[in-house]
Amino acid sequence: MLALDLSGKTAVVTGGVRGVGLGISRAFLEAGAEVVAVARRAPDRLPEAGGRTARFVPQDERDAAAADPFFASLGRVDVLVNNAGGTPFLPVAEGEARTHARIIELNLTSALVMSRAAHAVMTGAGGAGGSIINIGSVSGARPSPGTAAYGAAKAGLDSLTASLAVEWAPAIRVNAVTLGMVRTERSHLHYGDEDGVAAVARTVPLGRLADPADAGAACVFLASDLAAYVSGSSLLLHGGGERPAFLDAATANRETGRETGHKAPTERTERP
Repeated sequence: MLALDLSGKTAVVTGGVRGVGLGISRAFLEAGAEVVAVARRAPDRLPEAGGRTARFVPQDERDAAAADPFFASLGRVDVLVNNAGGTPFLPVAEGEARTHARIIELNLTSALVMSRAAHAVMTGAGGAGGSIINIGSVSGARPSPGTAAYGAAKAGLDSLTASLAVEWAPAIRVNAVTLGMVRTERSHLHYGDEDGVAAVARTVPLGRLADPADAGAACVFLASDLAAYVSGSSLLLHGGGERPAFLDAATANRETGRETGHKAPTERTERP
């Protein structure tokens, strides 16, 4: 029977101890998987859920020399979630060029490095294949002013997902979860105080920012038998998307027309 039970599976989650990654690690623990959370900095507390605790391994996900021995040491890998990433607000004309390059390395190169190393274990002697899930962003499919390097990396991650899904089929399924705005412990850096978060949440059709647990649930689904025929896909997790700016402008125009007594222009549909 198809189910979301991942008991006996081993899942590696990069950046799996904070923010979205913490939600993903907890979701896999709840589903019964053994979770290995990878990050460059140790957490104050390990991910826990369902009475179980994740294992933590300190590692720079961009380090190709460290990736192969890390995966080999695990013996078995069924799922890899490439979640490590992030960016400061940094317009392209500002900061050092190397800083922008490192943002791309963190958000794109790390996924390539870790996926390649996981592939060797998933398809090697005794390997039963597996599932790779890349955590993308809506920034990869729309303008990303102030975070252009991040948006470019996420666009590249979408392409990498589609290519690996073809290269590594049928042994490994490769998919992406494309996130919109997520509320984490660092949300204030992007959205401000509680009033700022609430204001941003009102722009989302579902009326709230995503929770890390939402991302975790999507990843568990993609790793499960329920998604056995899903590969090369991107699951949009953005609460319905972003309200188009022209709608607010049109609303303001109508309000202005009512206040001045002038009839604001409306869309006209011609009948044949």
